[in-house]
Amino acid sequence: VPHMPVDVGRLGVDFLVASGHKMCGPTGVGFLWGRGEVLEGMPPWQGGGEMIDQVSVDGSTFLPPPARFEAGTPAITQAIGLGAACDYLRTLGMEAVEEYEHELGAYLYDRLSAVPGVRIYGPPPSVAPRAALAAFNAEGVHPSDLAAFVDQDGVAIRAGHHCTQPLHQELGVSGGSARASLYVYSTKEDVDAFITSLEATLKMFEGLGE
Repeated sequence: VPHMPVDVGRLGVDFLVASGHKMCGPTGVGFLWGRGEVLEGMPPWQGGGEMIDQVSVDGSTFLPPPARFEAGTPAITQAIGLGAACDYLRTLGMEAVEEYEHELGAYLYDRLSAVPGVRIYGPPPSVAPRAALAAFNAEGVHPSDLAAFVDQDGVAIRAGHHCTQPLHQELGVSGGSARASLYVYSTKEDVDAFITSLEATLKMFEGLGE
C-alpha cells in the first residue's frame, strides 16, 4: 500500500490491510479495508462500547460496519497520525512514490552489486522494477555482524530472516541475511554512505582473516 497506487475495486479483493509505520505513520496502528457485503455478514469480534445497537436480556443487535468492529476506545492519537501520513503520501502522489522507489531500488542494486563478495537476492532491475530495498549476504561475514558495524557509522540496516525463514532455507542461507531498506525520505547519498560503510566493514573483516 505505501509503495504504489492501490485500487481495491480493480484488485477485486475482499480485504486489504496495511501497517501505519510502513507509511510514515505511528507504530501500533494500521487499517483494515473490507468489502461492504462481506463485512455486513460478519459478527463482531469483540464486544464493548460504541458497537451496540440494541441490548436486552434476550440478546443484542449491533451497529453496521465499521462501528460493529470498533468496540471500546480506539487508538485515537495513532489514528490521527496515520491519517496525517495518508494525507502526506497523497500530496506526494503514489505514482511519484512508486517511480522514485524504483529509481532508488535500481541505484541501490547497482552500487551493492559492485561490492566484491556480496550476493543480492532477487532479480536485477533489468528483469523487473525493484522495490527500494535489497536483501544480501557478504561472503564470510554474518549479517548480524554487518549490521552492528555499519550501525557505528550511523547506517541502520536489518539482519535476520525478515519473517521469511522458509525462503532463506530454500536459498541455502539458514543464518539469515542483511537488508538495506529505503523509502521516499531516502536519497542516493544515503545509499553512497551505506556502501562506504559496508566496504570499510568488509575490509576490516578481511584484515582479521589475514
